[in-house]
Amino acid sequence: MALQLGDTVPDFTQETSEGSISFHEWAGDSWVVLFSHPADYTPVCTTELGTVASLKPEFDKRNVKILALSVDSVDSHKGWINDINETQNTNVNYPIIADPDRKVADLYGMIHPNSLNNLTVRSVFIIDPNKKLRLSLTYPASTGRNFDEILRVIDSLQLTDYHQVATPANWKDGDDCVVVPSISTDEAKQKFPKGVTEVKPYLRMTPQPNK
Repeated sequence: MALQLGDTVPDFTQETSEGSISFHEWAGDSWVVLFSHPADYTPVCTTELGTVASLKPEFDKRNVKILALSVDSVDSHKGWINDINETQNTNVNYPIIADPDRKVADLYGMIHPNSLNNLTVRSVFIIDPNKKLRLSLTYPASTGRNFDEILRVIDSLQLTDYHQVATPANWKDGDDCVVVPSISTDEAKQKFPKGVTEVKPYLRMTPQPNK
């Protein structure tokens, strides 16, 4: 059965471009973005891995570790990393899992039964420090992933884990938030001293509480 949001993600031990890792131990108390690729030396994924390398300081600020996966070998990964660094003007600074036996791909449901070549589909998983799956996305081969959106989701998850708010459509860090339905407007006015705007009884807005 496919992983569902809120599930504890499977542990595994696997070789990577930076040595062997035991996933849960490696993740520690960090958030993790795990994203998969159908194979090495693929054009769209080359741009994605370079983009993530350039954004690593943003992930670091959010206590997020990056982990990529491709079904090819460690030696193949290392050659591909050289190409990524050259063509994307960056330095790949996170591990890429070697998954030639499809062990991790199968554990995480990355094999699409209707795919043409039975290789890993292009999935993204956001995993919290409790090893719970908080987001999963699957992209088509023709569309590069939007990692600004991945960062936006992490900002939302980290905010809403600690404050009784949700984030509205197109929210970005610093924008107003939605008061969750489980607290009354009177409670909200006490909890959020910056103010509560009641648009409708079920739609209350407040400035982002941690800004």
